Amino acid sequence: MPRWGHFDFDELKRFAKNLEALEKALPAFIEECVRELAMRLLAKVVPRTPVDTGELRRNWAVGRVHRIPGGWQVEVINPTEYALYREYGHRTRDHKGWVEGSFMLTISEQELQRELPAFLKRKQEAFLRKYLG
Repeated sequence: MPRWGHFDFDELKRFAKNLEALEKALPAFIEECVRELAMRLLAKVVPRTPVDTGELRRNWAVGRVHRIPGGWQVEVINPTEYALYREYGHRTRDHKGWVEGSFMLTISEQELQRELPAFLKRKQEAFLRKYLG
């Protein structure tokens, strides 16, 4: 009859426990990443926002992070009445001309999209290192 020898399962058990802990911590980690991305977007859009009275710049805010089917969602909002017109442009009051938009949010989103892969890589590596060593 063959001898299979002795096998120590302690490391495998510890690995399984770490995976369970990682699974429990994952939703909070994702929420933290989404919130941080929203704050980074806010940090980009606020200085890019044109200032007349300062109201438009002061009114930027980050909403709550929500889990939705297929992902996560957070709103970066500006409830100022004319924010949309300042972003995308509008007709003049006499309807004979056009005022170009500032695209402060659009440009900031595009910047953040370019930075996203490096940001996520750093965050994921740190998260996995914490649980899997």
